[in-house]
Amino acid sequence: MPVVIRPAVPADAAALADIYNQGIEDRVATFETTARTARDIDVWLSGPFPVIVAEVDGAVSAFARLLPYRDRQCYAAIREFSVYVARSARGNGLATGVMQRLIKHARAAHITKVIARIFIENTASLALCDKLGFRRVGVYERHGQLDGRWRDCAIVELLLNDDA
Repeated sequence: MPVVIRPAVPADAAALADIYNQGIEDRVATFETTARTARDIDVWLSGPFPVIVAEVDGAVSAFARLLPYRDRQCYAAIREFSVYVARSARGNGLATGVMQRLIKHARAAHITKVIARIFIENTASLALCDKLGFRRVGVYERHGQLDGRWRDCAIVELLLNDDA
């Protein structure tokens, strides 16, 4: 299966929305509950932060993106990430590929740290972060409610650009 890792383009918006909506439906990757449209994703693609996709046999099958961590100036060099893989493509290393490219981009942009909050039962995402060298910082207990149930989130971070 030929895989191409590349920056997302506007023509990818519908595929990105489909993949993200699978993550919403599965209830293991996000507190979001409202499906996204291609128009919603266009905002991601027009922003200053990258979205990286994995294309398999011409179809976008995974993506990772950077987001601002907080709006205070003291956090300007910190980014949060999210990564999603289409159900049909999970377990094939696509998340690793898009995350490696995203981390490379973050280093080049002089980002000092990349973080995420991950549902503690999302063992695939936690294993991915372990593989990529992220450190588990702790757990936010009862961090948010999803479908009326409190969910705990592991906090992970990857320090970049040690010269910072």
